[in-house]
Amino acid sequence: MTKQSKLTERRYVVPFVLITTLFFLWGFARAILDVLNKHFQDELHISITQSSFIQVTTYLGYFLMAIPAGLFIRRYGYRYGVVFGLVLFGLGALAFIPSSTFTAFLGALFVIGCGLTFLETAANPYVTELGPKETASSRLNLSQTFNGMGCFMATLLVGGFLFREDGGTTDVAVPYAIMGALVLGIALVFTKVKLPEVTEEVTEERTSGASGIGAVLRNRWFVFGLLALLSYEVAEISINSYFVNFVTDTGWMSKLDASRVVSLALVIFMVGRFVGSWIMRSMRAETLLLICAIGTVACMVLTMLNLGTVSLVALIANYLFEAIMFPTIFSLSVQELGNQKKSAASLLMMTPIGGCGFLLMGWLADNTSPFLPFIIPLAGFAVVLSYAYAAQRHGER
Repeated sequence: MTKQSKLTERRYVVPFVLITTLFFLWGFARAILDVLNKHFQDELHISITQSSFIQVTTYLGYFLMAIPAGLFIRRYGYRYGVVFGLVLFGLGALAFIPSSTFTAFLGALFVIGCGLTFLETAANPYVTELGPKETASSRLNLSQTFNGMGCFMATLLVGGFLFREDGGTTDVAVPYAIMGALVLGIALVFTKVKLPEVTEEVTEERTSGASGIGAVLRNRWFVFGLLALLSYEVAEISINSYFVNFVTDTGWMSKLDASRVVSLALVIFMVGRFVGSWIMRSMRAETLLLICAIGTVACMVLTMLNLGTVSLVALIANYLFEAIMFPTIFSLSVQELGNQKKSAASLLMMTPIGGCGFLLMGWLADNTSPFLPFIIPLAGFAVVLSYAYAAQRHGER
């Protein structure tokens, strides 16, 4: 790949910008969960293990809705997938207003998770198609930068609201009501906008009559990418969900300071995606993925060793190394699938079920030391490392 490789084409600039705004939205929605855990623990007097059902319920929506979302998008196209996802997302957020019990909140989060599944199943593969194949990973990383921006804004604003120390209201329905109204407004905009349906390359499987999910699962390289992406989601979601608990339970900082520090970490995450997108203009995506995978494994080991400030710095530095992983693994997994990308995307969007790994991490935190739970993300990043090494060799063929 050369530095002159085009990121996209002029005819795709407007669709690219519009779709990229969606990455901000679901980043914001997912990152709220990272401060919601501690809020519900304090307000409802529940354990870390119990609060982890926030992640379990939300990401169960991804697991159950991913294949239906893929089938819907294959039939009706990307734009209708986006609109339907935004409507579900908005309605789930507004459902927080009448909710008053933990179970009701979980139900609303499940609906939000279903909506986000449609958005991500449509947007991720669509971005990889909006330009040259050679810059697909770079393009998706750039869009995912705005996902990181959404994460940062969510923990900073919602964390500051929920953990405020002035005695004011901390009703969790307030940020969700605002978000729901905004999302439904954006859904209305997308009903008026035409997104071009990109003509995908026809693969050998299509010409021989095999297509859909079954054909995709017969592709061993794709299945390896699916496993790597699942492992990444286990690691990334578990770390984000545990961060506030970890730094407060160790006595390092208050809840408000913790929400600010995790916001800083997510800024680093966002910058990592932007820089990663730029580096991939001149470096193979497989090579950068391998370097970053080594970095995440090293950071998790340092965090687990209980080295005080060194462990905290390593934990924050991990956000830089993990930043490019999701979009890079995603794009590498689907880049040779041609017309099967929509089916492949629906399977890849089942991987946020890895967020349920926080249930085990929460149990370890409740029953062992604050440091041992990091064995879960360490294992996840180890799988990503093995995939990155294999991808490096696969790309050299």
